[in-house]
Amino acid sequence: MAFARSRRGLRQIDYWPGFVDALSTMLLVMIFLLSVFMLAQFFLSREVIGKDSALTRLNRQIEELTSLLALERAGKADAEASAALLTASLDAAQKDKAQLQGFIDRGKASGADAEARVAGAEQQLAAEKHVSSSALAQVEILNQQIAALRRQLGALEEALAASENRDRDSQAKIADLGSRLNVALAQKVQELARYRSDFFGRLQQILGGRPGISIVGDRFVLQSEILFASGQASLNPSGRGELDKVAAALVDLEHAIPPDIPWVMRVDGHTDKKPIQSKPFASNWALSSARAIAVVQYLIAKGVSPQRVAAAGFGEFQPLDPGEGDEALRRNRRIELKITEK
Repeated sequence: MAFARSRRGLRQIDYWPGFVDALSTMLLVMIFLLSVFMLAQFFLSREVIGKDSALTRLNRQIEELTSLLALERAGKADAEASAALLTASLDAAQKDKAQLQGFIDRGKASGADAEARVAGAEQQLAAEKHVSSSALAQVEILNQQIAALRRQLGALEEALAASENRDRDSQAKIADLGSRLNVALAQKVQELARYRSDFFGRLQQILGGRPGISIVGDRFVLQSEILFASGQASLNPSGRGELDKVAAALVDLEHAIPPDIPWVMRVDGHTDKKPIQSKPFASNWALSSARAIAVVQYLIAKGVSPQRVAAAGFGEFQPLDPGEGDEALRRNRRIELKITEK
């Protein structure tokens, strides 16, 4: 009869919560990866926006410099045309001077008039030479300005090329960082899973022989009657003895897991669906939370680091067995120990 009851108890073990917790862990890992990816995309978008703004400013400056260059080229063309006209006028004046000199050589009958014409022509020639010199000086200034603008354009093009190179380097660094984060995260998850398996294996060796203690998925389950009286949240003497073994194993686990792996052992309290009849607790939720807190406080008193344990109460809302019988209700009244990431 005892063997039959044992087999019937084994058939009633529900592995679905463990599967759900495994999926939850995978979902948390994926959310963390997506968060890292979104963070990398956020910094990349900020970098790209800054580069686009700089590129827009550079393009605007290039357009302004191009407009100035076009204006200066037009001014240079006008100056060159003026210089050509002045040169032609100079040639004409020189011809007039030559003609006047011929008139002087041919006779001095009209000497006074000729001298006046020569003086006027010389004055006109001097004025035209002055205008021509001013025009040539303006042309030289324009050439110098054009050369300076070309040097500025060259510097802007070099700055733009350097900015594009830095942008490509930043993108490559961000991609490499994301890849390394993914690899590091996967390694930490694998290491934590290995330590979790070792810890539960040790608990199975220490406590697994007692009725009411089992492993469901990735959780170690202790039935409430082992630790507490009905409707109470104070640990009984036998429950303290069992938790002493758990605390010793957990202290050893703290020393074994490297400090760079973020982890915590969550203590979850669960009740059956019957309404609470005890006055100190307003609901099953309050009872389950008080029991989980009592277990955590006892483990801390036995040397477990407070940073490595957490308490949670779920009331009757996550049953292992949906049945209505006494055995189903008994299985749902439990304390679960689960090692998870922070």
